[in-house]
Amino acid sequence: MGTMEGLCVLECERCPALVEGRSQIVNGDGPEDADLLFVGEGPGASEDKQGEPFVGRSGAVLDEALRDVGLSRPDVRITNCVRCRPPENRDPTKEELNNCREYLEREVDLVDPELVITLGKVPSEHLLDRSVAVTKEAGDVVDARIADASRRVLISVHPAATLYDRSQAETFEGAIRKAAEIAGAVESDGGQSTLGDY
Repeated sequence: MGTMEGLCVLECERCPALVEGRSQIVNGDGPEDADLLFVGEGPGASEDKQGEPFVGRSGAVLDEALRDVGLSRPDVRITNCVRCRPPENRDPTKEELNNCREYLEREVDLVDPELVITLGKVPSEHLLDRSVAVTKEAGDVVDARIADASRRVLISVHPAATLYDRSQAETFEGAIRKAAEIAGAVESDGGQSTLGDY
């Protein structure tokens, strides 16, 4: 029902509604050995058209936040819980998330990042397998079992949240800064990498 080569899903017919509406499968983008792996919900219209994750307005917000901490798109890997655009940009169903889970787990396993950053409620709840109050928990680093390995996951609000509610911008930027500090990409106030603190 699905073919994956390396980090890329080449073909998949598991979710009829998504298959019918997609232009293409949108795989993750970025280094295959990235320290930071960002996980969004699923492709939107721009992503479906261009075949890359986070290339629309929320992608621009993410790019800017990365720049502010001295990182750029080629420094990180970005992927989604589901690789096909849900119709009308609705949330993916639990079944669709589960259908795509093995692809995501394989990607996490092969990239082996220092930190997984969940962008928004859907990826946070999907990977942590519990309900998440994203705004309240943004910036929290928790341990999660992903692909039979213990992973550190940093919860973040979705970059799109900052477009609709400017008060979320500080929360989002703080989470990105913390992710960069943990990966040793920027110095914390202590002047050294905070990798050992978690």
